[in-house]
Amino acid sequence: MSFLEISQASIEFPTPKGPFKALDNVNLHIKQGEFVSLIGHSGCGKSTVLNIVAGLYQATEGGVILEGKEVNEPGPERAVVFQNHSLLPWLSAYQNVELAVKQVFKKTKTKQERKEWIEHNLELVHMEHAMDKRPDEISGGMKQRVGIARALAMQPKVLLMDEPFGALDALTRAHLQDSVMEIQEKLGNTIIMITHDVDEAVLLSDRIVMMTNGPAATIGEILTIDLERPRDRLALADDKKYNEYRTEVLRFLYEKQRKVEPIRNIQKKSKQDKTDQVA
Repeated sequence: MSFLEISQASIEFPTPKGPFKALDNVNLHIKQGEFVSLIGHSGCGKSTVLNIVAGLYQATEGGVILEGKEVNEPGPERAVVFQNHSLLPWLSAYQNVELAVKQVFKKTKTKQERKEWIEHNLELVHMEHAMDKRPDEISGGMKQRVGIARALAMQPKVLLMDEPFGALDALTRAHLQDSVMEIQEKLGNTIIMITHDVDEAVLLSDRIVMMTNGPAATIGEILTIDLERPRDRLALADDKKYNEYRTEVLRFLYEKQRKVEPIRNIQKKSKQDKTDQVA
């Protein structure tokens, strides 16, 4: 039995023009402690898959099984980190993490244990020095670190990350990628991450799930990344296997899933222009 199983998941959304099928027959088995990235063009249903696993959406057909139990609503065993840090601006970094800790551990940890747990998770993301600062007093990367600490403090079985570094500059993004690898090495989290960044996917993942274009998007290919951990981004830059994996993902995104509709529209417009000129 898989730790996490997405089984024959399809979903439709109502629209004024009728049902829109966003996903069609998505099947994926994820092992405990595995890092899986979802990648694909915009609109391919990556976030929809993540939201179904999070329990925020209900699949029209099929569904998600986590440790033998069906997922049908949000729960603390599945924590989500969004691209927007979603911190409450009037609370300190410590207090933002405390909200999650109180929600999950109010009955099982003493006040002192909760305090130590909050500080521990802020230390994991190297934010212990800024735990008393509010979001407007820290940088974007630091805000995202606090968001990750808040998610980890719930002690989730699955960490879901929806383009968590997408709004950050390249250097900050690299530092946070290294932090996530460091945290996973320490904790052995199961992580599902959405990304548009090919290098990020290859660097962080055990497997990369490549989605076909929507509507009715599904899994096109799955690429296993057989690179030893811990991984060093500088060493991997000239690594033959790393670059082969990178090329495989790029080939899928830019050849196998190239959008043809705009090309057809251009061709039709060109023919129409010629007709108008003749007329």
